[in-house]
Amino acid sequence: MKSKALAAPYLVWMALFTIVPLAIVAYYAFTDSQTGELTLKNISNLGNYMPILIKSIWLALVSTAICLVIGYPVAYYIANCDEVKQRFLYMLVMLPMCISFLLRTLAWVALTEDTGIINNFIVSLGLEPLPLIRNDGAVVLGMVYNYLPYMIMPLYTVIMKIDRRLVEAAEDLGCSGPQTFKRVILPLSTPGIISGFTMVFVPAVSTFYISQKLGSSGTTLIGDVIESQFKTAYNPNLGAALSLVLMVMIFICVGVTNRFGDDEEVMAP
Repeated sequence: MKSKALAAPYLVWMALFTIVPLAIVAYYAFTDSQTGELTLKNISNLGNYMPILIKSIWLALVSTAICLVIGYPVAYYIANCDEVKQRFLYMLVMLPMCISFLLRTLAWVALTEDTGIINNFIVSLGLEPLPLIRNDGAVVLGMVYNYLPYMIMPLYTVIMKIDRRLVEAAEDLGCSGPQTFKRVILPLSTPGIISGFTMVFVPAVSTFYISQKLGSSGTTLIGDVIESQFKTAYNPNLGAALSLVLMVMIFICVGVTNRFGDDEEVMAP
């Protein structure tokens, strides 16, 4: 009884700031903006934004894959360092997160714009400036930079927990370094890969500020459309419908990854 009583504030918090907002979003998604009557018109209009949704998913997947390719070696290296060095390197990974997300994105604008630091240096060498901003590549770069720590942290935590005796046993049985990594380390670190994938993909697919500052009109993402419906088009009902579909998609993604993560954790021993 005492444990249930202690959980009461958390349940109230969840109800007020999670369940109630989701219910409000669902209400607006299925009501008409003029009459307030129940309707499926907002949901039926989602087909007009399907290309933008697909592009958002694609860029989020590309960003997540790049974060994995960069983050796994970094996490593996940190996990195999001595304790003092681990703390220092982990602090370096976390340090950018102490700076505002907006400032970090604006810093990349200053670096990559046509008259930015990088292009000014290139021009000083007598070369033509490069198109480093207002394209898909710049948006992916912004996502990777901002969300890379979310990939490194769970990978580092999982790799740290791998029993080193299993690695030694594999080596004693004649496995080479690559074979040990493929057959022992990689399978046991799969839960970290799944957690990192979820933590990067979910914010990447719904981002809007990065695409606004580093992208162009051709790199409009679903997050930009949702924001415009609330702030510019003044159609919160359609914005709520888009948000609801995006939330459902994210919940499905999280549920699938958690299911595979649970399976891997069961199979790991």
